Amino acid sequence: MTHSARDSGLTSRHGLALCSAFLAWLFDSMDLNLFTLVLYPSVAELLHSANAGDIARTGGLIMAIKLFAWGIGGVVFGVIADSIGRSRTLIITVLIYAGFTGLSGLAQTWWELAILQALAGFGIGGEWSAGAALIAETWPERYRSRAMQFVQLAFSVGFFIAALDNLILGPIGGWRWVLAAGALPALMTLFMRRHVPEPELWIQVRAREMRDGTRTSSLGTFAAIFRPDLRRKTVVGLLVASAMMITSWAGLTLLPSWIQQLLGPAHADGVKVVSYAFMLMMAGALAGYLTLMWLTDAIGRRNSYFLFAVGAFAASLYLFLHVRTLGHLLWFIPVYGYFAIGGFGTFAVYLPELFPTRVRATGQGFCWNLARSITGIGPLIAGALVGTFGSLPSAAAAVSVFYVVGLVAIWFGPETRGLPADEG
Repeated sequence: MTHSARDSGLTSRHGLALCSAFLAWLFDSMDLNLFTLVLYPSVAELLHSANAGDIARTGGLIMAIKLFAWGIGGVVFGVIADSIGRSRTLIITVLIYAGFTGLSGLAQTWWELAILQALAGFGIGGEWSAGAALIAETWPERYRSRAMQFVQLAFSVGFFIAALDNLILGPIGGWRWVLAAGALPALMTLFMRRHVPEPELWIQVRAREMRDGTRTSSLGTFAAIFRPDLRRKTVVGLLVASAMMITSWAGLTLLPSWIQQLLGPAHADGVKVVSYAFMLMMAGALAGYLTLMWLTDAIGRRNSYFLFAVGAFAASLYLFLHVRTLGHLLWFIPVYGYFAIGGFGTFAVYLPELFPTRVRATGQGFCWNLARSITGIGPLIAGALVGTFGSLPSAAAAVSVFYVVGLVAIWFGPETRGLPADEG
């Protein structure tokens, strides 16, 4: 440990927690987004069709099912993490999402692919609940925001690695090998099981509950986030997360098909161009996360969310209503990524700070992951609107109005900047 680390009060315990949460979220993002990148070739092969509308609708349905399972998994594992611990839950969820992502490469029909992706989504949702709570309860208030933003930027790194996987393995073995590589994160659990302890704060709270006889059942823990002192925070957290997720995932689901459409169905470089586009988007998202490391402390959580939601709304409308060539799309997509994906960093900090330790994983897990379930309507609506509007980008632009919900809802929640980790 360095002299500066000792002066700041940080120890190897903090570093291990940060490393494990970062890697778990990185590979979570990789496995989540592998299907997004191979949506067009996988669904086209399983449907035996090259019709963009059919692929968009079926791909949107698979994504909606996966996001719904993500939400259910997040809520379930949030309660589990409050009961058995953050680190243990993290290990279980990584094994689930890695295993079923790898098995997705064996699917023979679109509905088999949907089932396997749903099971992977179940684990993906649970990982964030445990990982965010681990950081919120391990890192001191002085550094907590930046630590959580650092973990959140792992999402863009994971997406970048997914695009790299698709770029390398896609041309060699096709979409099945790309998904099969998603099983590799399971190896990380060997490190986590040996080296990542539970947060001292969680251990103390659980010990106090056992001593005082105040420990509640899993159902009681879940019910607590709807009691009068926390109900409003729960509703606000759900709305601000849903607004940004619905719109961004609608766009992400339609982008591969739109890019292929701009290239032409017979174009041989579709896999490469989609990968390049998403890598550029994630470069923009990474810049957004880095900005929020400073901005959320400088102007507060609510102001930061509002600014990024406004930026994401404007960027979405510009991308989907004004961009008409592939060159223009590749030039602008980092800006879209900066706001639409980087903006996730706002509620990555805000949600864990809304709830006290005794229900933190349950509360933040419910808000984040029920939002993911609701997000399933984004790809579904966008896919259905393709027929109504006659084009993929127009459908994605129409879904962007959901940003308005978050722009209003954020002002009904508290400002959490400066609150100790156990205040709600």
